[in-house]
Amino acid sequence: MAKRKKDVDEVIVDEVIATDQHAPASIGENKLLMYGIGLLALLVGGYFAYKYLVKEPKQKEAVEQMFMAQFQFDQDSFKLALTNPGGGYPGFVDIVEQYSGTPAGNLANYYAAVSYMHLGEFDAAQSYLKSFKAPDDVLRATKYGLLGDIASEKGEMDQALAYYQKAVKATDSKLVVPYYLKKLGFLYRKMGKNEQAREAFQRIKREYPNSLQGTDIDKYL
Repeated sequence: MAKRKKDVDEVIVDEVIATDQHAPASIGENKLLMYGIGLLALLVGGYFAYKYLVKEPKQKEAVEQMFMAQFQFDQDSFKLALTNPGGGYPGFVDIVEQYSGTPAGNLANYYAAVSYMHLGEFDAAQSYLKSFKAPDDVLRATKYGLLGDIASEKGEMDQALAYYQKAVKATDSKLVVPYYLKKLGFLYRKMGKNEQAREAFQRIKREYPNSLQGTDIDKYL
């Protein structure tokens, strides 16, 4: 099991224990110690104030502001979704800039990347996708997969191959893994690496026979 990140309380406890083990002898050093603990408390207080008074309201506002851009995205109106969704609402490009640091602002990077991909602007798509911080393994795999698609469109086959391999390894999702295994197999075949292509297709047949990709995998084998 992966080691979990320490929360703020645990960090404070560790700092106090570490300082207590090396307690200063002079009054002057004691004052410095108390000043350090006071500064730490101030920083922690500032963190909670930022989280509850700034960050969460900003996230709520970002979600509300992104509504129209998402609507245009769902209608395949990708150009409008990026910069001018209508109704005075900002597009994904503006949301990324105005609400950076929020989950919605982060997600806008993903939407912007996919929109630019549909418009054939692959450099812009790549830039936004690299800025997107995937919050879970499925989206991480999807991010790698899309970067593979972009690299493939740009003719960067070795890079595309590396991204598809990362996509396959990033998650154990029974929906996502066979999807990118098939893409990996097709790319191997396009590059003349038939044995590696066969291995990718065989893995689909062996491990994901009931997936959408597994239903017709025999014809590729």
